Amino acid sequence: MEAVDVVRLLRREMIPAMGCTEPAASALAGAKARQLLGDDEIVSVKVSASRDIVKNAMGVGIPDCQMRGILTAVALGVVKGDPTKDLNILSEITQDEVKEVSDIPLSLTIEENVPQLFIGVEITGKHHRSKAVISGEHNRFSRLEQDSKVLLDLPLTESKASDGNNDTELLLKLTLQDIVSNAEAVPFDELGFVSEAIRVNLAIARHSLEGSYGLQVGKTQMENLDELDIRNMDEAFRIGACYAAAGSDARMSGCPMPVIINSGSGNQGLTVTLPIYWLGRYLGCTDEKIARAVCVSELVGLVLTARKDRLSALCGAFTASIGTACGYVYLLDGGIHLMDMAIKNMVGNLTGIICDGAKNTCPLKIWSCLEAAALSVKLALKGHAPGKESGIVGSDSLESIRHLTKISSEGMEKTDRTILSIMLGDNG
Repeated sequence: MEAVDVVRLLRREMIPAMGCTEPAASALAGAKARQLLGDDEIVSVKVSASRDIVKNAMGVGIPDCQMRGILTAVALGVVKGDPTKDLNILSEITQDEVKEVSDIPLSLTIEENVPQLFIGVEITGKHHRSKAVISGEHNRFSRLEQDSKVLLDLPLTESKASDGNNDTELLLKLTLQDIVSNAEAVPFDELGFVSEAIRVNLAIARHSLEGSYGLQVGKTQMENLDELDIRNMDEAFRIGACYAAAGSDARMSGCPMPVIINSGSGNQGLTVTLPIYWLGRYLGCTDEKIARAVCVSELVGLVLTARKDRLSALCGAFTASIGTACGYVYLLDGGIHLMDMAIKNMVGNLTGIICDGAKNTCPLKIWSCLEAAALSVKLALKGHAPGKESGIVGSDSLESIRHLTKISSEGMEKTDRTILSIMLGDNG
């Protein structure tokens, strides 16, 4: 992979999103379907979605709106009808728009034989019909219909074993050495978007720490910590985790501020940027070194997501924190061997942490995963890491990741179904 491909890939992934990305994707599909319908009067809106989209949209706050859930998000998209806003579709919601939501006739079907990231919206009007499907990625339209005419028809997801010309295939080929080499090869003057991501994510975290959002995980853990007087590396680790959790506290509560995402997730975007920034600040690293460490963190997170899918029963904060651990090692001038050890420590620790949707407990998981990332790095620095005799840990990080992927995609399939069943109230 050429350095220019890394810049293109990161720019494509590191985009702003307002609110949680599953409601945003749902709203985006609704907006596109409404745009295709034109001014025709709406008779019905049929929503079809994967269980993971339903799960992740169920309990999370929507900016400037007290209502929640996938149908609310779709309805807001239909009302706004402006797909050019992309994943910022839920920004600047007015109360008049919120009132219009209750007038839209909506129905929901949970689809089984679709990708884990799938949302389809079909609108029937008095004279016309339209349909928009997003799948594979949060802003990737795979099918568009207008009356009987098919305007777009793509595979529901990019293949993981194609001719090597798509981003998923590129990510699957990356080794740790590739990631570090490419992060170091990019001219620093092309990494301004990385510094901007840090700035944007810091802003929502600072806002959260000054306010009272959600469970206040970040704010509570910041007590007795002073970012202007970081006394040791442990405090730097904790402050970074506090900021990431605080950003999530606000975001999960519907705070109308953007986040720069990773793997389609704002929580993962916070996790792979802010802790790197604060450790870099403590160590006295240059802006350039911090930016390159963020590239390492971002790319490792993207590689892991390419292997496990964007939505699954495995919490994304965990895989993102593996990326953060690698970024920590980079800041500490550690090599590939130490990153390998840190990854094995992470896989041997928190593998299996479940995703039960986007909601106010996500900051708890971010905090726990980042605490684990700090410990994994400290152990690696002392030469400690488990071997393949230790449960699911492999002989190296690549084998460990393969085991992690298998557990996520195969082993946790029933777990995912059980989680949604519980969330829908089927506790029998």
